[in-house]
Amino acid sequence: MRYDRSHELSRLGTPTLLVKYPTTPDGRYFVHKDRLWRCTNPNLDEATRRRLVGELMAARRDVGTAKRAGDDAALADARGKVHAAKVALGKRGPMWWDNDTDDNRYLIKNTPYADWWSSPDDSSA
Repeated sequence: MRYDRSHELSRLGTPTLLVKYPTTPDGRYFVHKDRLWRCTNPNLDEATRRRLVGELMAARRDVGTAKRAGDDAALADARGKVHAAKVALGKRGPMWWDNDTDDNRYLIKNTPYADWWSSPDDSSA
């Protein structure tokens, strides 16, 4: 199986199960439910990446708050912030690699990664 499950303690000291999704050999995508999802730009420094992830999580919380409140304007604003954070992380928008194709959100069987995905499991995945 291609999933690496490792245990780690949460901030409260309780065990949590982290799932590391398989990543394409070129590091551009991870695979979840047979679909490719763009990875974070590895060229971001750690401080910037952490800040952007924090902004993304805050924006996602704002989406939930706006939905529960039925506030359409706040919902649109929060979704815009989610999008902006994802673009800054490299998960949406311009690709962070030099290539003219983007297979983000495609089923892996319909991409150039199909053969890699269907090959027997190996230690590189």
